Amino acid sequence: MTVLNIAMVGSDDLAKSIAKATDQRDVHTYVHKESGADGPRILSIIRPAKMPERIRPFFNALCAARVGLIEVNEINAAFGEVLVGFASAGVEKGIMVINPPEGEWIDEDQVKGFFTQAGLKSWTQCSNDGIEIRHALYGLMDEISGNLESAKKEPLVVPIDQHFNVKGIGLVAIGYVQSGSVSVHDELHLLPAEGPGTVKSLQVMDDDVPEAVAGDRVGIALRNTKEDHLTGGSLIIHPAVEDKNKGISIPLSLEKHEKSSLELSVSPFQKRNLAVGDVIHASVDLQFVVGRVESMDSGLEVTWESPLFIRKENPPHSNHCSIRF
Repeated sequence: MTVLNIAMVGSDDLAKSIAKATDQRDVHTYVHKESGADGPRILSIIRPAKMPERIRPFFNALCAARVGLIEVNEINAAFGEVLVGFASAGVEKGIMVINPPEGEWIDEDQVKGFFTQAGLKSWTQCSNDGIEIRHALYGLMDEISGNLESAKKEPLVVPIDQHFNVKGIGLVAIGYVQSGSVSVHDELHLLPAEGPGTVKSLQVMDDDVPEAVAGDRVGIALRNTKEDHLTGGSLIIHPAVEDKNKGISIPLSLEKHEKSSLELSVSPFQKRNLAVGDVIHASVDLQFVVGRVESMDSGLEVTWESPLFIRKENPPHSNHCSIRF
């Protein structure tokens, strides 16, 4: 099963014309499944419902997404912020749908110019027909199929966005598998709590499964885990392995950052420059961390208010760290 996660900024009506609504929280989700030569092919649309009033659900969607979908109803400041968000997250492929209100008009060349200026020149345009958009999204899935498959072979990283106790099951953590795979009975390591855990069972799309892989939204029933080990921004990975007898040494897949040296990619829409002492916010793998600029002598040096965990193997592109004033 191959899953393409799509971050969408647009209307509920357009999303429902592409896929079936499955969850209606701060981030609405929609799913469409088709059979392919290698098994089911799933489009999973992740739509922050309260843009631009609430920005954090938008970051949640960007963290999980491989491609984007933007419905353009008008050209305004919110539209500009959305473009900056997708560009900062490194979402290089996507679809634009220019869909002005009835009786109004939007200059298509101007919209395309803004996409190009933001660094999203590879995005393509579709009409507001759901079937056409769905077909185009499957085309994008084919284009990045190699990346989707290789992500399944990387070390496990699952940022958790929900957790709760279920009667008869126990503690359950839910999130998108960003990389790697997790199986029933796997031993786990929870950050930043440094707590242990064991996979009791797994659910993907309400089905019990023996394994979940990169792209899946998974529910992980946990054994030997304390509920206070799961907080906002928790990450589930596999524990380090040290076996001198077998010559095996596998470190944790995430590196703890209390200070970071960053290469800042400045948006063309940015109106001011960073300075020493500025407070910034980083968003990566559902972590939202406040930092302060300590130096700009040889790059951007930032000290974080709380630790930031970054993948050692194929970390998110530096532009995937969304920094806002």
